Amino acid sequence: MRVLMIAPTSFFNDYGCHVRILEEARALQGLGVSVHIVTYYKGRDVPGLEIIRTPPLPWRSHYEVGSSRHKIAFDVYLSWTALAAALRWRPHLIHAHLHEGALIGTVLRALLGVPLIFDFQGSLTGEMIDHRFLNPDGPWYPLLRRLEVWIDRQPDLILTSTVHGAWLLVEAFGAPPERVVPFPDAVNTQTFRPAAPEEAPLLQGLREGLGVPPGRRVVVYLGLLAPYQGTDLLLEAAARVVAADPQVHFLIMGFPGEPLYAARAQAMGIGGHVTFTGRLPYEQAPLYLRLGDVAVAPKMSATEGSGKLLNYMATGLPVVAFDTPVSREFLGEAGYYARLGDAQGLADQILYALRHPEESHVRGQALRERAVSAYSWEAAGRRLLALYQALQGRARRKKEAPILLKGQVRRDAPRAR
Repeated sequence: MRVLMIAPTSFFNDYGCHVRILEEARALQGLGVSVHIVTYYKGRDVPGLEIIRTPPLPWRSHYEVGSSRHKIAFDVYLSWTALAAALRWRPHLIHAHLHEGALIGTVLRALLGVPLIFDFQGSLTGEMIDHRFLNPDGPWYPLLRRLEVWIDRQPDLILTSTVHGAWLLVEAFGAPPERVVPFPDAVNTQTFRPAAPEEAPLLQGLREGLGVPPGRRVVVYLGLLAPYQGTDLLLEAAARVVAADPQVHFLIMGFPGEPLYAARAQAMGIGGHVTFTGRLPYEQAPLYLRLGDVAVAPKMSATEGSGKLLNYMATGLPVVAFDTPVSREFLGEAGYYARLGDAQGLADQILYALRHPEESHVRGQALRERAVSAYSWEAAGRRLLALYQALQGRARRKKEAPILLKGQVRRDAPRAR
């Protein structure tokens, strides 16, 4: 089976949807599926993956992709690159990520006559509002909302990273419920795991290299740094935690804007209690997470998934998160929850988790078991392949069905008595 993935982003980067694309592709390759990924010009090549990149924009070869008017040009380039790859390779199925990918995939499906799967990871307009690129009360919002609704109704099958996302698609955007399948994020539970006893010297050296003073308990965060990710609230909570317990250290792993946030932490008087690593390669994330005593997930978005939760869970860490449907879906009763947007509540839950190590250990173990039993990429890959095969079979039967003229009756149709 040949699958063309459309990734309207700078694949590969070390966060979010990039990890989902990477692990889906790896899981499918392990099952014998041939995968080509069409993506933007920038990004890190991954050994073993066939990545097809657009040419750079002549007037903007250096960029950080996000909500931007330049993204229209990126997607035009991506459309032509995807079309050329599809005509040359003739895939059996198109797997499109994000709404821009689904829009491009809709055109390719019409040209090639192959099934289209849309990997939905959050509302298009919701994300643009979260990024402060779109004003929900402005003139562009109704137009983009209608476009989003139209895109959501085109694919043959839509995969959602959360059950909440499936509900959102059907109830808020009118997607046909029979085409929507929850397909949660997963995690490599052999790579992301608790620390082994023999790793103690390695972890101690890493801790010292990061400048974490001896005796401090470590709160870890892994992900993008941005207001909608809750980074500003995380620093506010950190200041309250450190004021209550100076023996706590925050290890914040991610990008962009880490110099700005480091300066802000310094101005808040907690610079000596916060370490910013900057961009952390995905391959190194499992080791760094093993330094943590507690993990924190302050994401503010109500529609996007949160893959970092699964990384925390598989590592066996107790997790403090804002109380959102996505957090509840992954963490269940084993999570520590703060009211959405409440920095003091976040600080209180972090302090509680640190001050009750036995309870936190039990919760961390429960989260690890939950990750292994319900969210492994091995099982997810087999399920994804089964969905592909079912979709192929449905498309094949549709093509083979006889075309009847008006008034014509199939020979095998039951006769009236």
